Amino acid sequence: MKKYPIYIAAMAGLLSLAATLPLQAANESVATTQSHSQQNAIESRIQSLLAQMSVQEKIGQLALRDWGTFKAEDMKDIKQAIREGRVGGFLNVNFSSVDNNAFEELQRLAVEESPRGIPLLFGQDVIHGYETIFPIPLGQAASWNPELIRNGARIAAQEASADGIRWTFAPMIDISRDPRWGRIAETLGEDPLLTSILGVAMVEGFQTDNLSGPTSLAACGKHFAGYGAAEGGRDYNSAYIPERLLRDIYLPPFKAGIDAGMQSIMSTYSSLNDVPGTGSPFLFKQILRDEWGFDGFVVSDWNAVMEMIPHGYARDAKHAAALAANAGIDMEMHTDTYEQFLARLMDEGEFTEAQLDTAVANILRVKLRLGLWENPYPRAKTPAEREQIIRNDQFLNAAKEAAKETFVLLKNDKQLLPLKKGQTVALIGPLADAPHEQMGTWVYNGNKEHSRTLLPALRAMVGDKGKILYAAGLEYSRDTSTRGFKAAIKAAKKADVVLFVGGEEAILSGEGHSRGDIRLPGAQAQLLAELAKTGKPLAMVLMAGRPLQLDQTLEQADAVMMAWHPGTMAGPALAEVLYGETSPSGRLPLSWPVGAGQIPIYYNHLPTGRPATDDNYTRIEKIGREVFQHQPGNSSNLLDYGHKPLFPFGYGLTYSEFHYSELELSDSTLDADGQLHVSATITNTGKRTATETVQLYVRDLVGSVSRPVRELKGFERITLAPGESRRVSFTLKANQLAFHNAQMQQVIEPGEFHVWIAPDAESGLQGSFTLQ
Repeated sequence: MKKYPIYIAAMAGLLSLAATLPLQAANESVATTQSHSQQNAIESRIQSLLAQMSVQEKIGQLALRDWGTFKAEDMKDIKQAIREGRVGGFLNVNFSSVDNNAFEELQRLAVEESPRGIPLLFGQDVIHGYETIFPIPLGQAASWNPELIRNGARIAAQEASADGIRWTFAPMIDISRDPRWGRIAETLGEDPLLTSILGVAMVEGFQTDNLSGPTSLAACGKHFAGYGAAEGGRDYNSAYIPERLLRDIYLPPFKAGIDAGMQSIMSTYSSLNDVPGTGSPFLFKQILRDEWGFDGFVVSDWNAVMEMIPHGYARDAKHAAALAANAGIDMEMHTDTYEQFLARLMDEGEFTEAQLDTAVANILRVKLRLGLWENPYPRAKTPAEREQIIRNDQFLNAAKEAAKETFVLLKNDKQLLPLKKGQTVALIGPLADAPHEQMGTWVYNGNKEHSRTLLPALRAMVGDKGKILYAAGLEYSRDTSTRGFKAAIKAAKKADVVLFVGGEEAILSGEGHSRGDIRLPGAQAQLLAELAKTGKPLAMVLMAGRPLQLDQTLEQADAVMMAWHPGTMAGPALAEVLYGETSPSGRLPLSWPVGAGQIPIYYNHLPTGRPATDDNYTRIEKIGREVFQHQPGNSSNLLDYGHKPLFPFGYGLTYSEFHYSELELSDSTLDADGQLHVSATITNTGKRTATETVQLYVRDLVGSVSRPVRELKGFERITLAPGESRRVSFTLKANQLAFHNAQMQQVIEPGEFHVWIAPDAESGLQGSFTLQ
């Protein structure tokens, strides 16, 4: 198993400086593989093109049209617009009801018939695979494995570029602390360091170290900024984030992506502190351009420019165009307010040609870096060439191996898992054989016909050694009918063990699909209760785009495994883990709430003046009648949910056990320009080879502003055989302890710190040191 401590320490140091870097000289924030001579050549070519282009052609480069929205009667006009240089790119070319394979034709019109021959840029939501579907991003984050994520993005890029796509609307690096929000499925979790590291890996997979290579996709970090903090988990809603919190928690993943060469940024649908993100000069001019020196381009989200009108921020379409353009939105997705109004706004002095040239230059720069003039057309020239690329055996095996690393074992009483091949297993539940649902949200090109589900995978696994009795019990996750219960209970009574596979259908998470009630939908809890009554050992596999409220289900099940939505190869991956060919190794990338009423809950929260402990308050069921007001205790808790999550950030079991011992710090003090080595011995005390994710946390005990109770500063995945021990060491530098004070200055303050080497955010070996 590969290790990441050096990379992680470096990333953490980088992030500590994320929000206060000085303005970079032109072009210094580009991908590191570009030489200065290449950069200069690109800038020279941009200036040459701008000198030749009309205002109409320049505005055209700012237009990103949705090919999937055009009807047959629109085709003549849109193709003429390409010939006239009035379109800069298209999204969703393969979602047209008229022509879903128009990449080559549209590009030919641009390259051969438009005035300057500027290629179109084809973009699409290639989120967790193209046709080979990997686990949802939140599931991939549970691997805590940058290499896995980098490889998944690389495969997605190879498949998508075969069709002509050279730009993806990923990674989504919004921090989210609210599992009610549907788009949490698309995030990488709640922690800025983990999200930054995994987001960078995704950028590297999409773009490679050669952006002009024919299989590279330009990455797009979204959504800038604060979208994951939408009030109440309601999509598209308001977000209120103090600037200090914005800079310390929500912005670092974007800065890390930009430092890794990420070529584009997408605006948020939500408002941030009363200003719609698409109209925020603070975000796009002050932070993105002036402070960070970003020289890629910014694209609005789909229809987001026009949505500033219902936001109550823009009077009309013309005003919306002025607000977006002056805020720094270079490219307008789907809507055409720039085409309609920018020239008029320039005549009226509300926008300048110099501003227009800057926006066009940002777009042309990325097109030139992608090598679109040299490789404008789809990579797969024939169906046979495409067939060799799409869903080949190597890609499918990679998707299976990736899924295996994302499963998080939450409970395993009496070592019910792994299953034994000689057992009779009753396979029950609405997602046990649901090829579409296992792919999850954002699978535009995924096809259920290619999914491999758990039912046939289990049958293949046990062969003639055991028996799989299948009864779905419910037709789909929201099914409220009990007509299938009888067959399910009958199968359970005949079995040695019951394996229930439930959760959420794919449609219940993703954009616009938030939930106020995050319990198991439909009659699943009722079915589980009936299965538990049989007295048979009960294992539960959850497929969902978010953590779910488990209630009594957690007590009824002897084993619980979170599988997220695992993608195309879900079935074989689950079968191998359930039967112990591989031990589960996933770790939660977010805190799992007891119930929706506990949200938001996240590990790196601030301390309170009355912190709750396990013994300083009384739970609601144990409070006596007519007792004195303060008798149950006065601390920061919820009487019915308690003060802890159901499962903490970083948590996950394996089929073995690990013991942490011998914590050692290289010194009791850390100088501002020095480093501290923190190490511990990790021993596999169980009977199986397994992978442990060792985590490093710190706490700043006293600051000029209140500091979180813990913050992740590093992690390392190690694989140990039974009885094997390994010394794990982390390097901690002072700049990893930086934060923004009340004056918005980034500071490193001396004082006392706690440090942990731990298996999750609530346990571990604790030490202390002083920062001088």
